[in-house]
Amino acid sequence: MKRTITASVFICCMMICTSVLSAQNDNWTRSFPGHRVIGNLYSVGTYDLSVFLITSDEGHILINTGLDDSTEQIRDNIESLGFVLEDVSIMLTQQAHWDHVAAMAEIQQLTGAEVWATRDDARVLEDGGFSDAHFGGRQSFEPLEVDRIIDQDDVVELGGIRLSVHDHPGHTEGSSSYFMLVQENGREYKVLIANMGSVNAGKQLAVDPTYPGVAADFAHTFTHQKSLEVDVWVAAHASQYGLHSKWQPGQAYSPDTFVDPEGYLAAVERHESLFLEALAVERIE
Repeated sequence: MKRTITASVFICCMMICTSVLSAQNDNWTRSFPGHRVIGNLYSVGTYDLSVFLITSDEGHILINTGLDDSTEQIRDNIESLGFVLEDVSIMLTQQAHWDHVAAMAEIQQLTGAEVWATRDDARVLEDGGFSDAHFGGRQSFEPLEVDRIIDQDDVVELGGIRLSVHDHPGHTEGSSSYFMLVQENGREYKVLIANMGSVNAGKQLAVDPTYPGVAADFAHTFTHQKSLEVDVWVAAHASQYGLHSKWQPGQAYSPDTFVDPEGYLAAVERHESLFLEALAVERIE
């Protein structure tokens, strides 16, 4: 079913997004060159908000879209790499928070791409963020239609692309990561597009009436993420996986640039420690 938004509601939505954005890091809107991560995986987002393009001869997959005004930056980065935005056939998200999905409706309209999402994040996408357990109670981005529900161990296939879905809830109820294998230079690389278990400021963990079971979900995510064998990893924020210490504009491509299994495990354990500390403090209070 197509959704329409009245002018007054749309203007209200944009005002909310703008007011929230003004208090956020400028790096969310700062431009950054598109670049190849490994194989057919490319980064096409802003300085800190990650957007990933996975290419094939039969169409492309776009993961995340950033803020509502990110479309042209994404288009420019995709074209700089020799691809076309309109060839995107499937869109995915790692988490249905407004800062990662606000341009998704516009790009869906431009490309005709299908949106695939986990059941819990699909609900948030379809009501424009109103049911978001942390930022909800208002519409924070343009609602969109979700075409397919995905779940743990599902495989997203397009052309030669095979992405395994991993449910990693906590940051949002439907947060997910995606795993793929890449063959380069006679080697197989295990690649994870990870949604890290970060805890938003002010998030209730012990008892959250808007997200029952949030602490158990975080615990599940950390356990599962630590069990994964990973060579190359990226995340929803460039700062989470150390993009700017690993790659600089103009740097020559190497499949080993983002090889960092130790850094991956350390990042998961760091987020787990922060979660446990926040949970302990909340229980004391």
